[in-house]
Amino acid sequence: MTPTLVFDLETLPDVDGLRKLNGWGADVPDVEVAERAFQARREAVGHDFLPLHLQRIAVIGCVFRDEKGFRVKTLGQPGDSEATLIHQFFKIIDHYTPRLVSWNGSGFDLPVLHYRSLIHGVAAPRYWDLGDEDRDFKYNNYISRYHNRHIDLMDLLAKYNGRANAPLDELAKLCGFPGKLGMDGSQVWPAWQQGRADEIRAYCETDVVNTWLVYCRFRLLRGELDAVSYQAEVDLVRETLSASDAAHWREYMTAWDA
Repeated sequence: MTPTLVFDLETLPDVDGLRKLNGWGADVPDVEVAERAFQARREAVGHDFLPLHLQRIAVIGCVFRDEKGFRVKTLGQPGDSEATLIHQFFKIIDHYTPRLVSWNGSGFDLPVLHYRSLIHGVAAPRYWDLGDEDRDFKYNNYISRYHNRHIDLMDLLAKYNGRANAPLDELAKLCGFPGKLGMDGSQVWPAWQQGRADEIRAYCETDVVNTWLVYCRFRLLRGELDAVSYQAEVDLVRETLSASDAAHWREYMTAWDA
């Protein structure tokens, strides 16, 4: 079995970077730094979604599936630095060379990881290999859009046509899975300011499980799984989450059962 790593980021405005670029001092509170940046962005482009290089990674959620089973978690510990989280993510790739799976990873998550690892100087030789160290990577690597070491499900299902993109939440629910529960990406920054970091980590974990379940359905479509093996994958997720006493998994399973 090829190890598979499903991943998702939750990000915040890079207030330190914004201070540096705009000459704002430490006397300007974080929330005001962010609001100034949002306002400037709205005036420039009509929305307040900051450029990707100014998105600081707060949480990296992962599903890892290999011959040992199914695991879901957020990387690191509360309070770990952004550089530590990025290092842990790429360390998994260096060690296992997994297939990466994401929803809009090519459009958001991976470019953010690229910029933020560049800022922090986090090495990731296996991820960046284009065939110089391993000839197999010349024809199948993590960087090229049409290779399958990284599968961006949103991009692939839309046939690489941005006008055909669909939201994960709706696709998951249409497939019979729970989808998002109680939070979305637009609420992450306010929740972080309110000290609700644990809720953000829980939200990120549910998102990667939704992605994994949709990916399992996709593998059924392409013939990688037959009906029996597909149902076994779904049952494994249900059994694993049902065994947890974490509040977000109880809520997730209640929604799934409904």
